[in-house]
Amino acid sequence: MTTAAQPSSALRILCRTTAAVALLAFLPMSGAMAQVMPTKDSAPLTARPGDPAWVRADALVKQMTLDEKITYLHGLFPPMAKPAPTDMIPSAGYVPGVPRLNIPTLRESDASLGVANQVEQRKGDVATALPSGLALASTFEPKLAFDGGAMIGAEARAKTFNVLLAGGVNLTRDPWAGRNFEYLGEDPLLAGEMVAEQIKGVQSNKIVSTIKHFALNAQETGRHVMDAQIDEADLRESDLLAFQIAIEKSNPASVMCAYNKVNGDWACENDFLLNKVLKRDWNYPGWVMSDWGAVHSTVKAALAGLDQQSGQELDTQIFFGEDLKAAVAKGEVSQARVDDMVRRILHGVISSGLMDNPTPTSAQPIDYDAHAKVAQTVAERGSVLLKNDRGLLPLAKSAKKIVLIGAHADVGVISGGGSSQVRSVGGAPVEIPLKGGEAASFVRVTWHASSPLQAIKAANPSAEVTYVDGKDPVAAAAAAKDADVAIVFAWHWQTEAQDAPSIALPENQDALIEAVSAANKNAVVVLETGGPVLMPWLDKVGAVLQAWYPGQRGGQAIARLLFGEVNPSGRLAMTFPKSEDQAPRASAPGFAEQAAIDDARRAGQKAGPIKGFPVRYVEGAAVGYRWFAQEKRRPLYPFGYGLSYTSFGYKNLKVEDGDGLKVSFDVTNTGKVAGADTPQLYVTSGQRKAMLRLAGFQKVDLAPGETKRVTLNVEPRILADYDTAKPGWTIAAGTYPLYVGRNAGEPVLTGSAKLKSWSRKP
Repeated sequence: MTTAAQPSSALRILCRTTAAVALLAFLPMSGAMAQVMPTKDSAPLTARPGDPAWVRADALVKQMTLDEKITYLHGLFPPMAKPAPTDMIPSAGYVPGVPRLNIPTLRESDASLGVANQVEQRKGDVATALPSGLALASTFEPKLAFDGGAMIGAEARAKTFNVLLAGGVNLTRDPWAGRNFEYLGEDPLLAGEMVAEQIKGVQSNKIVSTIKHFALNAQETGRHVMDAQIDEADLRESDLLAFQIAIEKSNPASVMCAYNKVNGDWACENDFLLNKVLKRDWNYPGWVMSDWGAVHSTVKAALAGLDQQSGQELDTQIFFGEDLKAAVAKGEVSQARVDDMVRRILHGVISSGLMDNPTPTSAQPIDYDAHAKVAQTVAERGSVLLKNDRGLLPLAKSAKKIVLIGAHADVGVISGGGSSQVRSVGGAPVEIPLKGGEAASFVRVTWHASSPLQAIKAANPSAEVTYVDGKDPVAAAAAAKDADVAIVFAWHWQTEAQDAPSIALPENQDALIEAVSAANKNAVVVLETGGPVLMPWLDKVGAVLQAWYPGQRGGQAIARLLFGEVNPSGRLAMTFPKSEDQAPRASAPGFAEQAAIDDARRAGQKAGPIKGFPVRYVEGAAVGYRWFAQEKRRPLYPFGYGLSYTSFGYKNLKVEDGDGLKVSFDVTNTGKVAGADTPQLYVTSGQRKAMLRLAGFQKVDLAPGETKRVTLNVEPRILADYDTAKPGWTIAAGTYPLYVGRNAGEPVLTGSAKLKSWSRKP
C-alpha cells in the first residue's frame, strides 16, 4: 500500500566528509579556547557543488551578515515557539535558513526507531516503527542497521524533514537504565559498527543525521543534574571508542551533546569532550548541537565547542541569540569562533548532500508495506531464543488448542517510551497516560497494532487459539490447563526521562508465569522488554523467547519464530544478570530522591527539583560482560548468547598475528534445518587493566551440512590501552589469549596471538 505522507519528525544522525578531513589542519588549542576550522584567504565568495564542503561552507559564511549567522546558531522548539514561523510544523526543532544564499531551513525530527510523533502533535501522521535498538543490535548484522536507517531517512525526507536526531550509541552500563532499549548494547565494537551503518543509511537519503548523546548519558534519573565521573583512559576505551568508531565509519553531519555533566563540566560546555577529543583528536569537521534544554551558558559553551543551541524554549534563556551577539561585541567570543560555528553547520549540511538535494516542500508518497518488511526482518533476526527444553519450539502445526496470556497480546505489542516513540502505521490500540514525572509531558505507554493473537491464528488456522488478559493468575492457570501449549506474553516497560525502579517484571507477572507453568508443562514465555529482567520462574517453563520491543510487525515476527517459519538467530547485545546486585549498581543513583519528589508532587505538595549528584563509574572500561568476567560473576545469560533450532560447529582455527591480528575458522551447520549463527572472537588484552574484549563477529546463514570460512580482521584499538601520558593508543608486544565462542561465556576454539608493539595517536 502506498500512502501519502503527512508532515512528521525526522531522525537525527551525524555526517562528516572523509575528503574534507584530509584537508583540515586544526589549530593548536589550550584551556577553553575553541577549536576553529581553518579557512583559506583565497577561498572564493561562490563555490560550486563539486568543490570541497569546507570551501563551499567558507564561501557562504563570508556572504552572511552577523544577524544571519546568529539566526543559524539557535533553533526553535515548534510546540513552544512563539511566534511560530508560518512554514513550521510540529516537530523536534526548526532553524530558519537564509533563502538569498540557498541555505536550507533545518527541519528536525526525533528518530532512532522511526520518524517520531510521540503524543500525536501532528494529528493522523504515522510512520514505520522499527523494533528497539537492542533488538537491532542483537541481530549482529550491520546491513540491517543500514537498511533500517535508510528506511527511516526515506520517510523523513518524504515528510519534509531533513535532520534526524538519531544515532544513539551510549553504552549500556546498568540494566535498569530507561533508554537501554533505544541504544545498541554494552560493547563499543558492536555498538559503534551498528550505529555507523544506521547513520550511513539515514544519510544515504541526502539528509543530516546526528550521533548522540556525547557522552555518558548512561541513566535517566537526574540526567539534567548528575555528574558522570570516570577516568580518561577508561572513557576512551569504552563509550568514546564506540563514538570514535562510528564517526570514522559514517561521517555524521552532527554530534549531539548530552544533558549530564562529565567530570565536572556540562557535556554541552565540556572543553575536553568537544574541543580536545572531538574536534582536535578526531578532526571532526561537523557541528555540535545541544540536546533540548542542555545549554547553561553563552561564552563558556561557545568557547568549549558547542556550535548550536537546539530547542531554545527548553533552556532557561536564548544563549546563542542576542546574548551571543553581545558577547561578540564585547570581545568575549571572537568573530572567528562565530564564523567557525556557522561553517561547521554548513559543512554538515553540504557534506550530507542536503544543500544540493533540498527536501520537498510538501509530503511525498511512502511505500509503507515495503518499509514494514524492514521492521519485521529486524524483529525476526534480533529476537533471542533463551531457553528451549525438550525441543518445545518450534510449535507443531498439529497443536489443537493454544492459549495466549497477558500483555495485550490480543491487540498488539508494547513499545518503549520517549523521543524515539513512533506513531506507527495501524495506530495504537492501547495508550496509557502517565500520572506524573518529567516523562508525562511527552510519553504514553503505547502498544503497536500488531496482534500476536491474530498472527498465531493465521500461522495455525486449524487450532483453537484463545486469549486471557492474565490479570488473575488463577483464571489464567485454569485456561492454560487443558491447552496443548500456553504462551505467556510478559512485558517490562521503559522510557526516556525515568529509570526503571527494578528489573523485576511488574504487576504480579512472576506469579502469573508460576501459576501457568504449574498448570501446563508446555509453557512458553515471550518477553517484550527493554532489557534484561529477573526470571525466578525460569526452571519451570519450557521455552523463553526474548522479543524486545518488536516494532510494528512484532506480532507477525513472533508468530513466525514460534512456529519455525523463521529460525531464531538473535544474540544478546547485553548481559542478563541473575540478580540486580550482580551489576555495578543495583539501582539508579538518585532514584530514591527523585521518587520522593515525584510522590510529593502527586500528593499536591511543593517539591523542588532534584539536586546535582556524582555518579562514579567504578567499572571504568569494564562495561557489561567485561565487568562480569573481571568480577568472576556468572550471569543468567551472557553477552552474545542465543539458541537456534539447529546446531553449529567450529573448527580449523587459524591465527595470523604479528603487526596485526586476523583470525579465521570454519563454521558448519550440524543440524537438520537452515539457520544463522554469529560466532564471536574474544581476546584478553590490556597492560593497564587486562580485560576480555569482543574483537570481532560475523553472522553467517547456513543450510544443513553447509560450511563457511569466517575471517575476522581485528581493529587494533579494541585490543589497545589508551595512554594519557603519550597520549594515544598502545599495544605492548606479547602473547594474548583468545577464543572463538558462541558467546562471551562459552569458548569453543582457543588459541593465542603474538602481537608486535603498536601505537597510534588519539
